[in-house]
Amino acid sequence: MANGERKRALRGRAGRMKGGRGSGKGTASIVRLWGRHAVEAALKNPDRVHRKLWATREGIEAMDGDLPDDFPLEYAEPADLGRMVAKDAPHQGLVLECDPLSNQFLDSFLGGDADKPIVILDQVTDPHNVGAIMRSCAAFGAAALVTQDRHAPPEGGVLAKSASGALETVPWVRVVNLARAMEEMAEAGYWRIGLTGAAEATLSEALPTGAVALVLGAEGEGMRHNIEGHCDALAKLPITSAIESLNVSNAAAIALYAAATRN
Repeated sequence: MANGERKRALRGRAGRMKGGRGSGKGTASIVRLWGRHAVEAALKNPDRVHRKLWATREGIEAMDGDLPDDFPLEYAEPADLGRMVAKDAPHQGLVLECDPLSNQFLDSFLGGDADKPIVILDQVTDPHNVGAIMRSCAAFGAAALVTQDRHAPPEGGVLAKSASGALETVPWVRVVNLARAMEEMAEAGYWRIGLTGAAEATLSEALPTGAVALVLGAEGEGMRHNIEGHCDALAKLPITSAIESLNVSNAAAIALYAAATRN
């Protein structure tokens, strides 16, 4: 983005007060982000309402592009920034306060490009995992990430740092009832595949040629019985017996790659 366009996007924050995604539950009224990629992506996002940036001079110098002259910026020492973020978080000299992103609604993403899968997470609560999955969604062109409102991490710094900028580009749909959302996907023509090591078919065997939704459950517990019952097919990743299972974010990345490269 050119500096002029970036400045217009940043100035566009005025007057746009946004709520949380979905119903807004589980999302703070103010979001604090840190780290170069997360902060730069948020600053470049015209849908963000930015409140204030705390930064070291080195952090500002390392940024891609310049801030508008009227941007609310306060210089601080690294130790001061360290007290503003999660313990031992790598803030890289940048801490941004902003409003959460606006609501995203599932029907906006149904009936779109059939080659773009939807990723569904059933009670995956670790923000590191959700952020990493969001990063893979951006890398492999997923249409949206869908989570249940009450059993997913809030939008925040840990998730944004793990997402490495993808929080600003991947639509994150929070729904009250995940099973009902999956029913809506089926009505829209999506083939819902649940990933589980207990399945007989591999993912490559289960993947259709049309629209697909990939469903992943929490580590340990896996998908809940009700969510598994709302899948059209169950599939496993063909891993060896040397390891019992993969981290959910690794499994999501492999599943997204498989969907992106299917014939």
